[in-house]
Amino acid sequence: MRYTSRIAVIQARAARIDAAISRQAVGTLPAVSGVMDPISRRRFLATLAAVNSSASLVDAQFAASGDALSREARDRMTPARVIDELKRGNERFCDGAGEAYDYRRQQRMTASGQYPAAVILGCIDSRAPAEIIFDCGIGDLFNARIAGNVVNDDLLGSLEFSCVTAGAKAIVVFGHTACGAIKGAIDNVKSGHLTTLLAHITPAVAETTFVGKRSSTNTTFVDAVARTNVRRSVDAIRRGSVQLADLEKRGEIQIAGAMYDVATGVVEFIDVSGIRLQQHIIPRHRHA
Repeated sequence: MRYTSRIAVIQARAARIDAAISRQAVGTLPAVSGVMDPISRRRFLATLAAVNSSASLVDAQFAASGDALSREARDRMTPARVIDELKRGNERFCDGAGEAYDYRRQQRMTASGQYPAAVILGCIDSRAPAEIIFDCGIGDLFNARIAGNVVNDDLLGSLEFSCVTAGAKAIVVFGHTACGAIKGAIDNVKSGHLTTLLAHITPAVAETTFVGKRSSTNTTFVDAVARTNVRRSVDAIRRGSVQLADLEKRGEIQIAGAMYDVATGVVEFIDVSGIRLQQHIIPRHRHA
C-alpha cells in the first residue's frame, strides 16, 4: 500500500522524539533546559500532525492494509462512508494513483469468506469495469452486470442477497455515457431476447426532457436518456424490494445512482431525480 512506508517513517520519528523527551524529563539525558525548546516543540507537533494526516489518508480506503476487506472493517463503515470511499477510489483512478493490490494475496484471503461493502448494478460494457474504476480490490464489491443496468426480479434477488444476507452497505446503479443499450432503446431495436431487455429502457426515452435532436446519433441525448434510466433503476429497486426499501429507511443501506463518463474516467453520483449530489462531491485535482 502506497502510504504504509510513509507512515512507518513518520511514526518512527515521532517515537524517537517522544522517547527523547521522556528521557530528558527523567534526567537520563543532559538537560538543556527545563522544557522543550520552541523549535523542537514545533517540530514534534508538526510530526504528530503529519501522522494524523497520513492516517486519515489510509483510512480513506476499504482495507487500509491492502488486505481483503474484513467483516469488522466493513461493519464499522456507514453507508455514506462506503459511497465516499467509492468516490475517493474513482479519484485515485482518474489521477493514475491507484493501489498496487496484491490480488493473489486477496484471492487467498477471501477464499474462506467475503465481506463486500457495496454492490454495483452496472452495464456489461467492457469500458466500465467497476472494480477498476473505483480502484477496489478482490472482496470489496459485489458486481451485478446487465446491458443497460436495468432491474428485473432476478437482479433484485441478487441485490437482496448482497445487502440483506451478506451485509453490503450500499447499492450503486452504475450507468455510463455512450451506452449501446440506450442507443438500441432509442432506435427501438428488435432482435431476439434483446427486444425484451430493451423494453425495460424504452420508458426512459419518453421520460427524458430534452431540447434538441432526439436521436441515437446525438450523444448528448443518449447520455441524457442514460441518466433517466439510472433514476428509473433506482426507483425500481425501491419499489420492487420491500426488504431493500426497509433497510434504506432504517439507514442501514444507501441506494444511489451514478454516471460514468467513458471519455474522462470520472464517476458522477446523482440522486433519484438525476441531480448531482453536491454534498458528496470530492474535489478533484486535475493535472495540466
